[in-house]
Amino acid sequence: MSEPRTLAPPERRVAVVSGLERLGAYDLITAVDTFGPTDPRPGQFYMLASPSRWGGGPDERPYLPRAFSYARARVESDGLALSFLLAAVGPGTARLSELVADDGLALVGPLGVGFRPPAEGTRPLLVGGGIGAAPLLCWQEELDDPPVLLGFRSASHAQAAALFGPDPQVVTDDGSVGRQAFVTELLAAELDADPLATVYACGPPQMLEAVRVLCAEREVSAQLAMESGMACGFGACFGCVVPTRDGYVRLCVDGPVLDAAVLETALVPGAGH
Repeated sequence: MSEPRTLAPPERRVAVVSGLERLGAYDLITAVDTFGPTDPRPGQFYMLASPSRWGGGPDERPYLPRAFSYARARVESDGLALSFLLAAVGPGTARLSELVADDGLALVGPLGVGFRPPAEGTRPLLVGGGIGAAPLLCWQEELDDPPVLLGFRSASHAQAAALFGPDPQVVTDDGSVGRQAFVTELLAAELDADPLATVYACGPPQMLEAVRVLCAEREVSAQLAMESGMACGFGACFGCVVPTRDGYVRLCVDGPVLDAAVLETALVPGAGH
């Protein structure tokens, strides 16, 4: 059975930034959402913007909020503390990375379809690439100590692996942490040793496509948290449409988590981390 869609209230709320942590190439930003739902599901996302820093500057960019899967959610006395992993790669993410404690973080969410429990008789197996590790962190915390396989570009990026505790298997593109390899090589070895798994993956399109192919060859169930350009988060703009075997779907309402089996390919236009 598919996970029900979540259509959050369309109004934008302002959470208060309560924590900032630098993790090499990434920032982990935490903000307390006082008035939003307290039960987001791993794999869902929020549309984020900085109310005080959005727009203006060169060419008056950015125009639109940015979609981020949440990495952690903690119920506190004053609301839900939400953590997001981000890298400053453009005008939108750069503005978010400039936030400091007590600043406002404008958000809408939770939105979309999250991860579903593992298929009966299988073990969960988490596979993350780069910043795509973020939604796997909150999923790991709900599961019973699943294996976590992570791939990063370099040692600076791999500092994010510390969020997963002492046991994730880590490889890097340049060999600066772990061995030089792709995370899909770790996945192939895990499935060769024990193919009774449900794979959960998030990362760049090339990685997700390799995961999809590996799992299809071994007839292993896989759920992929995908990304495409999102402008609204509610399915109105059709900016995040991707093709499946059953026709086009909107990632913001039919995803972002999709079964790998419904895809001809995970290399879809507009996708990327």
